[in-house]
Amino acid sequence: MDQITTNPIVIGIDAGGTMTDTILVDQDGHFKIGKSATTPKNEAEGFLASAEDAADAWGISLEQLFSGVNVVLYSGTGMLNTLLSRTGRRLGLITTKGLEDMILMGRGLQAWADYSYADRLHAVTHQHPDPLVPRRRTHGVTERIDQFGDIILPLYEHEVAAAARKLIADKVEAICIMTIFSHVNPVHEKRIAEICREEIAKAGADILVYTSHEVRPVIREQSRLNSVLIEAYATSRGRKQLKGIEDVSKKYGFKYGVQTLLSFGGLTSINHPRLHETMISGPIGGILGAAYVGKLIGNDSLICSDMGGTSFDMGVITRGQTRIENEPLMDRFKLNVPTLHLDTIGAGAGMILKVDPLTKKVSLGPESAGSDPGPICFAKGGTEPTIADCDAILGRLNPYYFLGGKVVLQVEKARAAFEEKCSRLLGVGVEEAAEGMIDMLEADANNALRRVISGQGIHPSEFTLLSYGGSGPLHLAGCSRGIGFKDIITFQFAAAFSAFGCTTADFMRRHSVSTQHDIGARASDDELVAFGKKVTAVWDDLTEAAVDEMIVDGHAREKIKTVPFLMMRYTGQLEDVEVMAPLPAIQSADDMRRVIDEFEAVYAKVNHRVSRYGEAGFSITELGLIATADKVKPVLLKRPLGKSDPSSAHKGVREAYIGGRWHKANLYEMDLLQPGHEVIGPAIIEHPATTLVVHPQDRVHVDEWTLLHYTHA
Repeated sequence: MDQITTNPIVIGIDAGGTMTDTILVDQDGHFKIGKSATTPKNEAEGFLASAEDAADAWGISLEQLFSGVNVVLYSGTGMLNTLLSRTGRRLGLITTKGLEDMILMGRGLQAWADYSYADRLHAVTHQHPDPLVPRRRTHGVTERIDQFGDIILPLYEHEVAAAARKLIADKVEAICIMTIFSHVNPVHEKRIAEICREEIAKAGADILVYTSHEVRPVIREQSRLNSVLIEAYATSRGRKQLKGIEDVSKKYGFKYGVQTLLSFGGLTSINHPRLHETMISGPIGGILGAAYVGKLIGNDSLICSDMGGTSFDMGVITRGQTRIENEPLMDRFKLNVPTLHLDTIGAGAGMILKVDPLTKKVSLGPESAGSDPGPICFAKGGTEPTIADCDAILGRLNPYYFLGGKVVLQVEKARAAFEEKCSRLLGVGVEEAAEGMIDMLEADANNALRRVISGQGIHPSEFTLLSYGGSGPLHLAGCSRGIGFKDIITFQFAAAFSAFGCTTADFMRRHSVSTQHDIGARASDDELVAFGKKVTAVWDDLTEAAVDEMIVDGHAREKIKTVPFLMMRYTGQLEDVEVMAPLPAIQSADDMRRVIDEFEAVYAKVNHRVSRYGEAGFSITELGLIATADKVKPVLLKRPLGKSDPSSAHKGVREAYIGGRWHKANLYEMDLLQPGHEVIGPAIIEHPATTLVVHPQDRVHVDEWTLLHYTHA
């Protein structure tokens, strides 16, 4: 790595379930990585320890670090953990009379979500997710608005006041309001909220009020209800955690507000009014980073694969299109939160290994050792063998260089436990059993990648695989073998790649509203103009709302850019496609035709082998607007390619078990590899935060961006 003379401008933090990763980046694209164990009870502790580790690597103090940076980005899983552990606020709900059992009924899809294949076959094992609001704190009030926004039944205000008083007496911490068709006309929800606030003021209570039309004004009552409940339930603790992180940053001299990552790929202040949109921010950073790298290498079809201690997350960018999922599942709740689509399987280096003594059946997970107690080799109290223990037993991990030597791996302890609980029961040698376990994990990941690709309608040879996460490079060879990717890339900063991806994002707001416009295949010019007027009027309202929010966050009006979008489908289809509008307003029939042409072009990209079907007509199901403001971004440094001999990075030889036998593997320091260097396996390329295993005869070469390209023999 070049000598660094400037200070960082951006701190990116990704707090995962096991480790909190920090990446520091300066304006020339230099970076350093810090790692620390995640501290769920007080995330500020793990944040500070990880930032301090990165500052040490840069050679500066925490005060120098925080006083000099422009942006601190924090993405984590704290709010999701609040939901998972059911430790959120005490809620009450007021809804349309007749819908009181909506929470208990749920949706069929969410009721079966996250169940294994075996459990889906046997309904006797089936249980609904635990409700966030019990039936006794759910109150129905008489009112009805129809799908066109017309009032069919007026609001019975005395019922609202009575319901509010009961909830106040029940000592709720927040009241949620969700009435049917409020996304079309929110007048009743607004009045219910007013009455609730009046009753709260009379009682002198401290209770927050949330309305579904403010949180997510889109169709599908069940998902909208889940969204408002989770915003009320889980974000209060998340806000406290984020505020603690901001306070610690300012204590060390940070001058601005901490930012966090939205699930659809933009940055926002931690004071964002819809903070549930940031609940799964960590893995999203990887997709943003992948899009950034794709521009550098000139390929817009990418598979992102992130392997950590617990899961293997995959994202797809197909010909520049990243799929937006409008109703993701979160802890078996279907939400109305636009999210960059991810596929996830349980496959990570922390997976606990089990062997049934009677059947000799081997099971990987689904439990993970996590950061506490962790794998046996960490010597922190773990007693169950994991994939990481297998990597240590086989010499693939350096016991004296894990986290740069901060943790000394107890290989013999791991070996003894693995022999007792796994290899002896299987009747095979320790090395053979350990490699077999690793092969199973890598086969699961390999099959998952094949499944994801097969759904895209284009050949694997068009895709570049980007592998990252702390365990990604360690298992890259097996995960990617035989698929036939165009290219396979990993990174010196693989362990903090998601944090790096966060630093490439801009400030963003996304507002949308459900609609239903059906456009015939042979619509006249007058009909197209009428449709265009309706669409433009909605875009104008959304623009005003999004821009106002960004101005409140401190962005100057002239720096805010807006782009309208539509969710469209051929009439009669079940799935929408997101289309960025080619123009800011629709003022003529030709303008409307341009929008339809853009939809058909995007549709053809996403569904490569599926013919377009304009004869069915077109349906617009949602209108939205994205507002962005630029922020300082890192720039990866491009350097000329040098000689291929990597001896300047060579640091010795170690015995490693690969492919059924022990090899003398050459060891290289990852940070010392320079553009042009080529490494031929068997070899192990080490970094304090990750390890890249190069199988015999496979090759790794370093390009001008210092990206590591893996080639199978």
